[in-house]
Amino acid sequence: MHSTPDLRSFVALGDSFSEGMSDVRPDGTYRGWADLLAGRLAARHAGFTYANLAVRGKLIGQIARDQVPVAAAMGADLVTLVGGMNDVLRPRCAMDEIHRRLQEAVERLAPSCGRLVLMRSPGRRGPVLERYRARMERLFAFIDGLAERHGALVVDLYGSRALADPRLWAADRLHLTGEGHRRVAEAVWQRLGFEPAFDWDGPLPLAVPGTWAARRAADARFAREHLLPWIGRRLTGRSSGDGRLPKRPQLAPWALEESP
Repeated sequence: MHSTPDLRSFVALGDSFSEGMSDVRPDGTYRGWADLLAGRLAARHAGFTYANLAVRGKLIGQIARDQVPVAAAMGADLVTLVGGMNDVLRPRCAMDEIHRRLQEAVERLAPSCGRLVLMRSPGRRGPVLERYRARMERLFAFIDGLAERHGALVVDLYGSRALADPRLWAADRLHLTGEGHRRVAEAVWQRLGFEPAFDWDGPLPLAVPGTWAARRAADARFAREHLLPWIGRRLTGRSSGDGRLPKRPQLAPWALEESP
């Protein structure tokens, strides 16, 4: 366990995972693990500042080009970088190029911040993931090597038992639920060296399996509402993040009313 760090500023970089999809607030905006972590860090220091540059759908090249220079200039005490999964989940990808852009990002960020945190992203159980598992594990092995060379921390969510449970994933089967994000925030909190609040990887209660008909109906709804639009965007070269700006583009104080 690392000694407890003095963190007065935090910048989150990445895609939909760090933006907070699909942890929905009552007003329809997304919260997510990074906001949850920021709220807990803000409770430790008056004047704590937080920026979230993550935008859904972004590839690692876009993150390295658009987000990393901005974050490096902020000089925050804590920076989290989670990216690459949108790349490896595409039908075709160039792993060497993904690695190159990740390395470029880490080499830019590590000297400019107090603590850099990388992640091995979570993956739910199911046949779709199996098609990409080898790519994911190659990506995560590269991330481990980057962290070792540059003194970054790695939060291993991929090895989590709880986060593989489909009940912690939203209806689109791509993003975590609010409970999933709460567990990720706790995992990062503990990896930073803070006192645990709960067992973030504790198993969910046993559930009664749904009927065959209910499962097939859920599969059909998922295909209609989420899978087909996702495939359509891939075929036309569009992204869910096209034209979208970061939700917290400036390193600004975290207001008390923003705390979850």
